Formats: sequence, C-alpha cells, structure tokens
Amino acid sequence: MKKGLLIFLAIIAIVLIGGCNMYKSTQNRLNAGEKDVKAKWAEVQNQYQRRADLIGNLVATVKGAAKFEKETYTETALARAGQLKQATQTSADQLTPAKMAEIEKASQQAVQATRMMINVAVEAYPNLKATQNFADLQVQLEGTENRISVARGNFNTSVQSYNTAVTNFPTSVFAGWMGFKERPEFQADAAAQSAPKVEF
Repeated sequence: MKKGLLIFLAIIAIVLIGGCNMYKSTQNRLNAGEKDVKAKWAEVQNQYQRRADLIGNLVATVKGAAKFEKETYTETALARAGQLKQATQTSADQLTPAKMAEIEKASQQAVQATRMMINVAVEAYPNLKATQNFADLQVQLEGTENRISVARGNFNTSVQSYNTAVTNFPTSVFAGWMGFKERPEFQADAAAQSAPKVEF
C-alpha cells in the first residue's frame, strides 16, 4: 500500500513538473513572439517616419531649386507629411485593422500630395529635374517605398508566426490563460492597391 502511494505521488510530481515546464516554455515562446511582433512594427513605423521626413526634404529641395514659394501644393504636401508622422506614433499594442488602415491612408495621402506638388513644380520649372538633390531625393523616396514594403512583409510574417503559436494546441490553452491573443496583420486599404503615378 505504501509503495503504491509513493508511485502515485511520483507520477503526480512528474506530471506537475512536466506541466510547469511546458507552461513556462510556452510563456517564454509567446513572449519572444510578441516582442518580435513589436520589433517588426517598430521597423514599419521607422520606415514611415523616414518617408515623412524625406517628403519634407523633397518639398524643401523643390522650393529651393525652383524658388517655389508658399503655394497650396507645398502646404498640402507638408500637412500630409505631418499627418503621417502623427499616425505612425501607434504602438504595436494599439494596432487594430482600422488603425492600420488609417496609417496606410495617411501614408498614401502624403505621397500623393508630394507627387502632385512635384508635378506642378516640374511643369513650371523644367530644369528642376536636372538638379542632383532632386534626383537623389527621388531615388531615396523610391528606396523608402521598397523598405516600407519589406518592413510590412516582415511584420506580417512575424504576426503570422505569433498567431500560429497562439492558436495551435496545446499552446492555445496556455495562451488563453496567460492573456495572449491573436494580433491583426497589416492590410492595405482598397485605394492603396494601385500605386499613384508620377510623370515628369
């Protein structure tokens, strides 16, 4: 009888220790996944910030090279860049599909306003295209668009991996107890499906 009780207690102890180890391991994995999602979102914000800053520099270059004084297009481009800076201050914990759509909309509006201003300036000052600063900033803007695309892709990959971990059994049981939930992926709004054209 005593031997049977010891075996039973040993089995219970092994199950409890195994369960605790599984719980802690799951918690560590989900914490790491959540931190990765936050880091990837920070990179998306970083690239949006870069674009917003670059748009301001592009506007300044166009104004300087073309003696392009305060016109509606310039003010609009700067205002849109300011909206983009403000929209990208969202932390990964505050992300919702609606907030991501708002950020994408602000981003697209900033780019459209800048491109419209550039088109007007180039029509008025054809030699503007030839300035090195203007050409360099155009290349940087294009590179930034690529960086944003890569950062969004990395963010979505991280979110997908995290969401898979949160929803797979047995992790899903522990995830629910620990308060881990699925996170939304970045999805562009319908208007962003086609890139705006810039013609010089």
